[in-house]
Amino acid sequence: MLRAARPDDLDALMALAQARAIGISSLPAERAALAEQIAQSQAAFTSDDDASGEERYLFVLQDRRSGRLVGTAGIAAAAGFNDRFYSYRNEFIVQAAPALGARNRIHTLHLCHDLTGVTLLTGFHIDAALADTLAPQLLSRGRLAFIGAQAERFSDRIAAENPGLADDSGRCPFWDAVGQRFFGMAYPEAERLTGGFSPKGWIAELMPQGPIYVPLLPEEAQWSLGQLHPVGDLPFSMLLDEGLDGDTYLNLFDGGPTAEGRVATLKTVRRRRTTPAAPGPEILHIGPPTGGDVPQADEDDTAWCLVDNGRRDGFAALLLPAPEPGMPLLLSDDDIAALGWQDGQPLWAALLDPLHPPVEVDA
Repeated sequence: MLRAARPDDLDALMALAQARAIGISSLPAERAALAEQIAQSQAAFTSDDDASGEERYLFVLQDRRSGRLVGTAGIAAAAGFNDRFYSYRNEFIVQAAPALGARNRIHTLHLCHDLTGVTLLTGFHIDAALADTLAPQLLSRGRLAFIGAQAERFSDRIAAENPGLADDSGRCPFWDAVGQRFFGMAYPEAERLTGGFSPKGWIAELMPQGPIYVPLLPEEAQWSLGQLHPVGDLPFSMLLDEGLDGDTYLNLFDGGPTAEGRVATLKTVRRRRTTPAAPGPEILHIGPPTGGDVPQADEDDTAWCLVDNGRRDGFAALLLPAPEPGMPLLLSDDDIAALGWQDGQPLWAALLDPLHPPVEVDA
């Protein structure tokens, strides 16, 4: 079940942040800071005030059988709410000297804040044992369903920074070639100061304001541009599948790809429809991470859909077997409790793509 983080999740979130997991963690390491993040999120989910853009939403993925938290992800309603949100924009300039018969197309990086104000996906952190199951689909796409349900609280554009190449010692080819020369600080320290998010204006102002000519960078830094750190493979692939573009913008620190696009074009948002529901057999569809019965992404042949209750306060989402055409969605008692559903209340469902698409064979 995907739901909003609660204050009583603090210990479990601290444990998850320290455990071996897949993805990008934006959870603070300090207990007090994490408690504050949960409190801010709870206020965003429950407040009756009009959205200001300052809201941050923190979700948790909970195993319904064991009660254990196995993942977390977040949303910032507006990137750079208190300051500009900086990125590098990939551009190409053409220089020509007709008299010499010479023409060059040169890759450049331009410091920009094009993405200031867009809705930002923050973090994606899931138990490594669940990486090859359907659970990551719920964690990633479930928060997109929330954005679709509460569209008036978010921008019509969406973005997600993804980690670039850096080794375990903190060495980052792009930062070493660019950022450190202007900021005089090692990459891990710079990341710590900004909390893993795009830097504040006072940091970006120390960076070169003119275009960076990529051919002048060391070869290793050139090669690293737009390359993804392996921990980001899983969440990034799902964002691309949703329809986001990962080629235009780069993270200011490590040169990793920043995915961005329009909310209305997201696959989950486009497919999300109200669905009739009815009580059904008592089946718990997704089991514990160590129980061996979690649906495997490469083995399961069931058609699945992402189901959410459409609420802000009390939001919940599940992955359930898709009903047959013309039939209602069947809910077990566990499903009903998880969604807080009562007969007659609406639910929304977005069909997932088949895990085994049909293979076309030439005649």
